[in-house]
Amino acid sequence: MSVLYLLIGSLCAFALAYRYYAAFIAARVLLLDDRNIAPSVLCNDGQNYVPTNKWVVFGHHFAAIAGAGPLIGPVLAAQYGWGPGFFWILLGSIFAGCVHDMIILFASYRHEGQSLSVIAEKDVSRITGAVTAVVILFIILVALAGLGVAVVNALFNNPWGVFSIAMTIPIAMVIGLYMFRIRPGAILSGSIAGVTLVCAAVFFGPHIADSSLAGWFTFDKKQMSILLPIYGFCAAAIPVWLLLAPRDYLSTFMKIGVVAALAVGLLFVNPTIKMPLVTDFVHGGGPIIPGPWWPYVFITIACGAISGFHALIGSGTTPKMIERETEIPVIGYGAMLTEAFVAMMALFAAVTLVPADYFAINTSSAVFSKLNMQVVDLPYLNQLVGLDVAHRPGGAISLAVGMAHIFSSISEGLRHTMKYWFQFIIMFEALFILTTIDAGTRVARYILQDVLGYAYKPLSRKDWMPGVIATSAIVSLAWGYLLYTGDVSSIWPMFGATNQTLSAVALAIGTTIILRIGRKKAYALITFVPCILITITTLAAGYMNIQTYLAKSQMLNVWLSMAVIALVVIIIADNIRVWLKLLRTDKPIGMNDDRDQIYCPIVPADAPPDARP
Repeated sequence: MSVLYLLIGSLCAFALAYRYYAAFIAARVLLLDDRNIAPSVLCNDGQNYVPTNKWVVFGHHFAAIAGAGPLIGPVLAAQYGWGPGFFWILLGSIFAGCVHDMIILFASYRHEGQSLSVIAEKDVSRITGAVTAVVILFIILVALAGLGVAVVNALFNNPWGVFSIAMTIPIAMVIGLYMFRIRPGAILSGSIAGVTLVCAAVFFGPHIADSSLAGWFTFDKKQMSILLPIYGFCAAAIPVWLLLAPRDYLSTFMKIGVVAALAVGLLFVNPTIKMPLVTDFVHGGGPIIPGPWWPYVFITIACGAISGFHALIGSGTTPKMIERETEIPVIGYGAMLTEAFVAMMALFAAVTLVPADYFAINTSSAVFSKLNMQVVDLPYLNQLVGLDVAHRPGGAISLAVGMAHIFSSISEGLRHTMKYWFQFIIMFEALFILTTIDAGTRVARYILQDVLGYAYKPLSRKDWMPGVIATSAIVSLAWGYLLYTGDVSSIWPMFGATNQTLSAVALAIGTTIILRIGRKKAYALITFVPCILITITTLAAGYMNIQTYLAKSQMLNVWLSMAVIALVVIIIADNIRVWLKLLRTDKPIGMNDDRDQIYCPIVPADAPPDARP
């Protein structure tokens, strides 16, 4: 079957969803109103709360949420065939993921940019707020380690890729200084300069790799596992405008550009889908993901359809940058739809590979030898990309090979540039992941500061540098330990289960919020229905993961999984208690009526109104 039928059909569905469903939620459910002053304006501190152009915020938000999940999850889920992944990405993103992101971004905006745990405390109970904070810390540490695995497997012993990625850091900092300090608001000129420099970093990569400087950019897996947390610490401690915002914005050009180019390439090449609708592994026993398609397709695809990690960004950095409330649909719902499109492209790139080549890339040599498969195009692909891509599990390499193969198939001239396409896509993937590590480590730092602030008040201040440095170090060390001691087979299933568990928590809190503010209680069904589906699915996946970890004596993973499940059950039960109470009320109680004034986090709660920034 031609991939074009799936490509055009999914694009039409996404367009209709944004035009009608997102507009319905904005106008009827949330009652968005620009008269509500943005936290970025109200609490402007020049470091975390910064009013920012809508498209720069979209770029940051999309780059931060679109980490490894939409690229790697669908590639790994292709083990089950093209059908399960395609339909979950299409329906899950429209009716669950986009709604999840939009509701949480709205809630944080109305709560002065506060974190999900603070929202839970104010709208549900103190118990739910405290438990949510603990759950989020567990989940974000596992998520960052899971994302880091993909970077390590893509960049170890790859000086070209490491050089290109490393150069994006000083480039972003220079562009950040230019757009925010030297010429504030110079979006167009900064964008052109930044994108040009990033592309130049890829072009000069092979010259560095073939020179005496290659040793400076060549690292093994263990070294990469140490360097990534160090980078995360630095990115979380410096001001948001210096690295986070400009690099996320610049990388968004690359991300959307590459995905759009892939869509155009699919139109020109019109490849056939070589993976069947479902494979023999649909009931379990697969070489990449050991469990059956349900619940593992749902947790493996992760960010491509719905992701709890998005709730951390939507209640972390993004609401502190938005200038107007009516920008929430394009940033919340629109960015998630764009990510779903990325996930579709990743799935298409994987299922157009010969199945034997796909499994050879995504499994170890020992596992592949037991499948009794013979590679077809892989030796030729190795020659074209200039790298042995076999047995590099994690999804990143097979995605890069699949995309580069599609691009090179457009013409004979492009075929001889396939190694450039391959490295460009490796950088494209790594930028996806590193921007998520940037924002994820920073959000985890925010949450840890909130929690430790109960014990020592200055630690909760986001502008107190000793607290910023200490909490950034603790967070980076924690997820760095998981990265250093784990691998894709142990980290990714736990990441997927815990990540989707957080989305169930966020949907439960979102249901509570809609019951508080909605003109009709029935509007809460838009979050309640996906909440029930995701809760059942992730609890089943968590139980299966625990059985797998016990069989392998991975006791740390067992205790982490059990703790998350127990805490999530507490949160869901507490939300149900509040739902039953709210269903007995006749009018909104909360953010769309005479709500209590919520003071800016950087101003004491007892300060007079004229003391606000």
